[in-house]
Amino acid sequence: MPPRSLEIGPAGRSAARAIERTRVARGYSQRQLAARVRALGRPMTFTALSRIERTVRRCDVDDLVAIAAALGTPPQALLGSSSAHLQAAGLGAI
Repeated sequence: MPPRSLEIGPAGRSAARAIERTRVARGYSQRQLAARVRALGRPMTFTALSRIERTVRRCDVDDLVAIAAALGTPPQALLGSSSAHLQAAGLGAI
């Protein structure tokens, strides 16, 4: 039986939007941000970053921490509104 893909939930979608918003606000292209993430030691292609931003690919915690560092922002800033989305989904506070 093939593995079942996991749907990206409200927190993941919120983080993806925050990554894109912050990247654009900093004036980085996806290629530039991916290069900054790689320079920090985390393998990342611009295609992977694009897929994260489009919510085609899940962003794991290691990716999130590296992306936040490359953007010069704390990881929790990229998760800022996620708790509100979880509460709205009936999943409670995190």
